[in-house]
Amino acid sequence: MTTTATRTDHEDLVALNWDYIKSVEHGDARRFHEILADDFLCSNPDGSLVDKRQFLEQTARPPAIRDIRAHDVKVRILGDFAIIHARTSYKTPAGEQLSGRYTDVWMRRNGRWLAVSAHVTRGL
Repeated sequence: MTTTATRTDHEDLVALNWDYIKSVEHGDARRFHEILADDFLCSNPDGSLVDKRQFLEQTARPPAIRDIRAHDVKVRILGDFAIIHARTSYKTPAGEQLSGRYTDVWMRRNGRWLAVSAHVTRGL
């Protein structure tokens, strides 16, 4: 996605954040492949650190959460660098309602915003 005169960086990042959330919920590894930088790293809720390949592998498994929602989304743009902070709510396969937080770091590379880092907590 490139920035156009009718679409701001903030709007682009809000849309990408929505894609990211929906891709988690639906196990959409194809979409993640498009929006993650090749050097992407993610700190998982269990404390493990995974690269893009490992993240795509774990995403392709059946999702362990459903009905995920992002709340209090804060998009901070610092030139070609952006940070998104948010709170989540979701249900476990057993129907238990839980919450978490995430911080995603985005960089504009060759005119496109790509996620370069993520940090996720769950079960709060």
